[in-house]
Amino acid sequence: MQILWLSEVEEHDYPAAESYLSIIYAENKARELVAKLRDAAIVQFKAKDIFRASQLSLLGVSNSHVEKDRKKIRKGNSLSPLLLVRDEANAKVIIADGYHRLCAVYGFDEDELIHCKIV
Repeated sequence: MQILWLSEVEEHDYPAAESYLSIIYAENKARELVAKLRDAAIVQFKAKDIFRASQLSLLGVSNSHVEKDRKKIRKGNSLSPLLLVRDEANAKVIIADGYHRLCAVYGFDEDELIHCKIV
């Protein structure tokens, strides 16, 4: 199954990322990171490597958001690239937006290249 990606992050993903990041960082730092994400280029990493770097657990297909994204993949709809932040102090990657998309893709192929922006 071929997984398709949009050429740019969907606009509504940036406020979602900022909301999540503002839990971890002060609001001004979260805004700054999202501004940098907007300007970042799209890159690719393997799904399994993003999971390892994020230190998060895989959500199962019973998760409604993961299943929604799996349906998109099966229908041939393109997914929005993930938004990632390097947390160098803790030697991990924060998935600011796209955790459910990552889980959905991983369920098809852990070696799949995930389109993302990272700062």
